[in-house]
Amino acid sequence: MDSAFVGHVHALRLALTDPRFDACAVTGALAVLPGARDALDKAAALATGAGADGTGPYADRLAASVEAAGTAVQRPELGTLVATVPAGPADRDAATAAVAAVDDEAVRLRTAVKSRDGFFTTFFISPYSRYIARWCARRGLTPNQVTTASLITALIAAGCAATGERWGYVAAGVLLLVSFVLDCTDGQLARYSLQYSTMGAWLDATFDRAKEYSFYAGLALGAARNGDDVWALAVGSMILMTCRHVVDFSFNEANHDATANTSPTAALSDKLDSVGWTVWVRRMIILPIGERWAMIAVLTALTTPRIVFYALLVGCAFGALYTTAGRVLRSLTRKATRTDRAAQALADLADSGPLAELQARLLRGRAGSFGSVYVAALGAVLMIGAALWLPFGDPKLIAVAVIYVMASGLAVAAPLKGALDWLIPPLFRAAEYVTVLVLAAKADVPGALPAAFGLIAAVAYHHYDTVYRIRGGTGAPPHWLVRTIGGHEGRVLLLTVLAAVLASREADFPVALTAAAVFVALVVLVESIRFWVSSGAPAVHDEGEPA
Repeated sequence: MDSAFVGHVHALRLALTDPRFDACAVTGALAVLPGARDALDKAAALATGAGADGTGPYADRLAASVEAAGTAVQRPELGTLVATVPAGPADRDAATAAVAAVDDEAVRLRTAVKSRDGFFTTFFISPYSRYIARWCARRGLTPNQVTTASLITALIAAGCAATGERWGYVAAGVLLLVSFVLDCTDGQLARYSLQYSTMGAWLDATFDRAKEYSFYAGLALGAARNGDDVWALAVGSMILMTCRHVVDFSFNEANHDATANTSPTAALSDKLDSVGWTVWVRRMIILPIGERWAMIAVLTALTTPRIVFYALLVGCAFGALYTTAGRVLRSLTRKATRTDRAAQALADLADSGPLAELQARLLRGRAGSFGSVYVAALGAVLMIGAALWLPFGDPKLIAVAVIYVMASGLAVAAPLKGALDWLIPPLFRAAEYVTVLVLAAKADVPGALPAAFGLIAAVAYHHYDTVYRIRGGTGAPPHWLVRTIGGHEGRVLLLTVLAAVLASREADFPVALTAAAVFVALVVLVESIRFWVSSGAPAVHDEGEPA
């Protein structure tokens, strides 16, 4: 840091204390982490740094030399913040006046809030949650502690809902909103105090789903106490939410590095963005996490679990159809080249197991003439349709599952670079999850639907974990993990076989589902925890995507 530096404290904080970047700089200051130490040593060995004449602040010359050596140097956007090294007394006076004119604490609070968020979060939560984040920072609390507090609060809310009493529902609604406030606070605290961590990335990526799905289970348990079985609705809500997220993730991964986007649909969206109120309407109608949790909390306190799930299914179905239709139109009308990285990400999100891999290996090189997404869609429709049509335990369902396995392998045999190939992962998710739900419902024995809820939750965790690893740049989970838990097609085939074997002993089917859920959960969680707490895991935080 240059001894003549003049600027805001927060400008220095952004440059010197952000753990996400190996090298970070502002005018007059440079910081490096161990990953960039070699580059810094080489730069420091040069007498004048990058500048041939050796002019300019030494920290700036070092930063330029580090960058010239191939190490990226993050230079944070300062906006109204000041960071400079004055050349003389007049410049120093001007810089000092500029510093005095801007309240860097106000800037720090404002930038602690996501740049893009939903209507409810922006106008009903963030105006005060940022001050809670500052209160936490001044008392030494960490984002992970706030995240954990949010999870505990949501679990208590689920427990209150499970009582089935009106006071429990009211308390559950209030506590769910408190949990959401804390959920917003943890990210704001991380941005306010620049406390990004690998553990925080993992907790932030998984706890939202754990909180929401635990609350669904609490509502179902509470309804059961009053003689109303809504487990099928709870499972359906979880399936719809997860499939909707997979659509979001697959589309983004398929197109985030695509080139030459000339889609008229994208151009129309950009035009609508210039009309302020349409931005908020389009964000609200997809029912992002803020609006969704607010709706769940209010309806829980005032109505019944069945009504809560009906509202969820209708609202989320509309949001899913709206976003999926828009993305299909964009994909069909855009002229873009999908990269190998995007195709690999889609293949990883497909979650193909050994059976589909074998099929794809046999067909590789001869699969170019097939439409991958149409094969996947046909397989998914056949699997879901047969599960709905055939009675529980019918051996013909095994034959359909074999066809589904073959279609799954054929769909991923060629690189997934087609315009609509991003639909393949959500199609596979829908086929697997709905098959589990239908088999559990048709078994019509106590415990089958709760066991199906547990199995889908365990598999969904694996799918979310895959998404956040890919987003972090470390790739999908290891192949041995996917093979061990069978892949989507292997699990579907196994469940249809179990249903046929246990057709005469339907009471044992929940035991089989529970065993599968426990096995998947143990394998996935152990490996996931090992990965996310390791030093090599990325510190990735959501900066505003609806979840």
